[in-house]
Amino acid sequence: MSSTTSKFEKLLNGSKEYGNVNHQPDSSKEIQINTPEKTMPFSDQIGNYQRNKGIPSKSYKDSKIYIVGSGIAGMAAAYYFIRDGHIPGENIIFLDQLHVDGGSLDGAGNTTDGYIIRGGREMDMTYENLWDIFQDIPALELPEPYSVLDEYRLVNDNDPNYSKARLIHNKGQIKDFSKFGLEKKDQLAIVKLLLKKKEDLDDITIEGYFSKSFLESNFWFFWRTMFAFENWHSLLECKLYMHRFLHAIDGMKDLSCLVFPKYNQYDTFVTPLRKFLQSKGVQIDLNTLVKDLDIHSDINGKVVEAIIIEKDGKEERIPVGKENYVIATTGSMTEDTFYGDNKTAPAIDLDNSKSGQSAGWKLWKNLAAKSPVFGKPEKFCGNIEKSSWESATLTCKPSAFTEKVKELCVNDPYSGKTATGGIVTISDSNWLMSFTCNRQPHFPDQPDDILVIWVYALFMDKEGDYVKKTMPQCTGDEILAELAYHLGIIDQLDNIVENTIIRSSFMPYITSMFMPRAKGDRPQVVPEGCKNLGLVGQFVETNNDIVFTMESSVRTARIAVYELLNLNKQVPDINPLQYDLRHLLKAAQSLNDYEPIVGEGLLRKFLKGTYYEHLLVENAEDSQEHESFFTEQINRLKSWIGGIRD
Repeated sequence: MSSTTSKFEKLLNGSKEYGNVNHQPDSSKEIQINTPEKTMPFSDQIGNYQRNKGIPSKSYKDSKIYIVGSGIAGMAAAYYFIRDGHIPGENIIFLDQLHVDGGSLDGAGNTTDGYIIRGGREMDMTYENLWDIFQDIPALELPEPYSVLDEYRLVNDNDPNYSKARLIHNKGQIKDFSKFGLEKKDQLAIVKLLLKKKEDLDDITIEGYFSKSFLESNFWFFWRTMFAFENWHSLLECKLYMHRFLHAIDGMKDLSCLVFPKYNQYDTFVTPLRKFLQSKGVQIDLNTLVKDLDIHSDINGKVVEAIIIEKDGKEERIPVGKENYVIATTGSMTEDTFYGDNKTAPAIDLDNSKSGQSAGWKLWKNLAAKSPVFGKPEKFCGNIEKSSWESATLTCKPSAFTEKVKELCVNDPYSGKTATGGIVTISDSNWLMSFTCNRQPHFPDQPDDILVIWVYALFMDKEGDYVKKTMPQCTGDEILAELAYHLGIIDQLDNIVENTIIRSSFMPYITSMFMPRAKGDRPQVVPEGCKNLGLVGQFVETNNDIVFTMESSVRTARIAVYELLNLNKQVPDINPLQYDLRHLLKAAQSLNDYEPIVGEGLLRKFLKGTYYEHLLVENAEDSQEHESFFTEQINRLKSWIGGIRD
């Protein structure tokens, strides 16, 4: 019993729950019924009651924490060790092979060399764990006591995000993107997928389940380009995404369901979080390669006894005591990135025979060689052709290109307000190319006359429509030419090239976490038997959350801290909107492009004049009557209910 809770000794000693908390409850299996034994909130019961501070059962003031990788998952772990574990910040040490913190949340450059961001983040309001952290991290530009979350809300509450050119074709013409265009059989396939058990979808691909008509629909154009799914990726992950974003499906056509930061991901999230952690005394050791963990295993479990590192060309061994903890990021979506510029294409010197040999993957492989509980990294890093794509960052002075971008923007991109409102996808591009102009400036030091625009493509094996090369074979100027062709301004290419710096990034593993997988391929956050080791990031198992989001990285960090320290606090499951009748009905209507869904006429008649009549979205078909035998029965039922009311 800790001194903190000594006044509650009698109560806690008699509790079955204290010290036996399920730190990662699963809403997909929990029966939501209140019983005397149910003392904690339901698994996805989001709200202020979940915001209690974790109370450790003992003091950890002398424990050291070693965190391998300074990406958002590692930083989040440090935050939770401090806030909920009450571990002094000076006891926490980051070990990172890179020369800069932030992991895949990068953002750097200048107007001379060009800015670069390998990727971006589309944010959702239901990221409970992410906002749980950033409600307490001091804002980048607002004064005390305001937080990053306050800043984020200030921007997005007053500058709505949406697109007026989600799809373009025919050399820069806006394509009608008002409909999903799903056939009835494909809508039914989505419903059936939502109903399927996760356990039945091991190693099944998207194209192995959905029909050709689905894969050619506008819905799939929106979905795959927004989330970077390929047809050969995991059907299980696609299902989890559909559950996670069911509440947002109707806003995916115009991207009005998204919220974006004012600046790039590094300056928005990494910079303020790093400053907060350093203010608490946290140490960040960069240029430090972690090669392996020395783990002792016996009948009592697995304990990390040492960390094997390489620094300044010398191998060293950091002892880890039993009261100390190690958090390691397994795998990396941006490792082995190859870079190009205006005059050079990325010099890709990697194939499947050499993949997964870099530091982040090697550490995971070394762990997996020790025990099956650490998963199967080769499932994710062994097929570059199916896990790679290329992005490019354009630093643009005024040109014919920026003038064309203006036409596709909601607001003038120089105004500081929402510009394209998310990606603009070129639907007739052989590369399936998309680009986005986020709020400008995208970097705090960016001059007023500069726009930073991000481009990416999904198809790495196809020649361009104008430049007869694959995107990875192209120089930056050739990528500009392909883009200019699709925008209908190829005749002004010289002007565009003269005023645009381009830095390209080919990433072999950027969608590796989407590769088809089965149970056991990814390790648990705290692998079975591990006493002082937690694994975090995009390649570990959670109950219902998805990958490729900051939220999922933060979730894994939070689970690791709560489980390792056995805190009397849970990590709530994903937001329960997937179970909300309102969102289920809205999604059904949206997938059918607001044509009447089966039973809609009857349901409208039944709900009309009641407290629940607002559940169905109004549409142009509302005035249509669909009389039938069933309508007659519903009318009789309503009369009966009316009689009861009277």
